[in-house]
Amino acid sequence: MALEPKSLVIVPTYNEAENIQLAIDLIRKYSPDSDVLVVDDNSPDGTGVLAEEISRLDSHVHVIHRTAKNGLGPAYIHGFEWGLSRGYSVLVEMDADGSHPAEVLPQLIQTVSPKSDFGLAIGSRWTDGGSVVNWPWYRQLISRGGSWYARKLLNLGVMDVTAGFRAFKSSTLDKININQVESQGYCFQIDLTRRAQQAGIQIKEVPIEFRERTLGNSKMNKTIVIEAMFRVTVWGFQR
Repeated sequence: MALEPKSLVIVPTYNEAENIQLAIDLIRKYSPDSDVLVVDDNSPDGTGVLAEEISRLDSHVHVIHRTAKNGLGPAYIHGFEWGLSRGYSVLVEMDADGSHPAEVLPQLIQTVSPKSDFGLAIGSRWTDGGSVVNWPWYRQLISRGGSWYARKLLNLGVMDVTAGFRAFKSSTLDKININQVESQGYCFQIDLTRRAQQAGIQIKEVPIEFRERTLGNSKMNKTIVIEAMFRVTVWGFQR
């Protein structure tokens, strides 16, 4: 019987006190062999404290406490570096707000298992079989439009370029030089996708049903979208 890859699910948080317990419970339910790393940006609502309490009861749960809200990209890079230094073979990005279906975790992880040819698995809303639930039209427009724009300018072979639910083989993260990534929120995922494709990494999109959060507030804002448009345009001209 094949051994499960040693996997780490990284969950960045800022004011997710209403969601963090359920998020961890679902990860542990559907991927019980995975460890969980909560990377908290000093949430004023006590998310980091709650995560710490959970970790004391479950040795599979770990917490990094950062000193300020520094953005999604730096939080994930901090988590990647933590996981790579501890020998995890698969590292997963996952939101805490319930939008990413935890039941798909085993498929994502197996897609980039050490013996697989794929180095990046993306939980995709916009590939065949993917969908979104309870998302307003303008969020769909931003997501679809952003993916289309990045795909065209950067010649990417991925439908859901901005997806935030994804699994990386550890060797992929080594090849794409994550310590050189400076992009922040919305375009962080675009940046990792283009770096993976440029490095010759095989990418597979796994269809998911993306669900709009029911508790807490979205971190999406105009500044994040503008940064993504600007950086993608610059990358496109550079290419």
